[in-house]
Amino acid sequence: MRVLVVEDDAEMAETLKTSLVADSHDVEWAADGDAGYDMALNGAYDVIVLDRMLPKKLGVSVVRELREKGVSTPVLILSALHDEDHRVEGLNAGANDYLGKPFSTRELLARVRSLWHGRGREPQTRLQVGDLEMDLLARTVRRGGKKLDLQPREFRLLEYLMRNAGQTVTRKMLLENVWDYHFDPQTNVIDVHISRLRSKIDRDFAQSLLHTVRGSGYRLEV
Repeated sequence: MRVLVVEDDAEMAETLKTSLVADSHDVEWAADGDAGYDMALNGAYDVIVLDRMLPKKLGVSVVRELREKGVSTPVLILSALHDEDHRVEGLNAGANDYLGKPFSTRELLARVRSLWHGRGREPQTRLQVGDLEMDLLARTVRRGGKKLDLQPREFRLLEYLMRNAGQTVTRKMLLENVWDYHFDPQTNVIDVHISRLRSKIDRDFAQSLLHTVRGSGYRLEV
């Protein structure tokens, strides 16, 4: 895979390049938004890893202008600004994915691979775990064909759990990705919502899907 890294922090750029090269990718680097835009516009890259806060041209402007020029190369934005408003702005500008700093190398590489493997596919509009189905466009959830009535926060919580099905999701992950808290407010908000969600998706069914992993978090799986 040919990857363009657009990052003004030379140390961070070197770390990204080293990790991507070790994962068998060819990597080129641009140190500012203008250079990144020109390289992305004129080069045949498979994935672009783009910092949000760049000199000369911000990352969001880079991806927006590339999309206006018809460049469809998958873009992963990296940023320390990763609350909901910033993520939505980046995605609405045309980015395919958005990863908050700091992040693990494993997650970065997994997301880059996912963007490459997903090229040419239709956007994902449905999620399914066992007989539990979520329609992201219609904003509906069904289990065994039965429609479930979820509140907006419950829908968002379930969507996150379904996207990470089979993995243990920690309290910290839920606070950051569902509630946009980057600290623990020391409330029982997660426990309350998990309890409500469990009653809706599991109560009337023989097999439970939402499991508590004692001391770690929660896991959604068949």
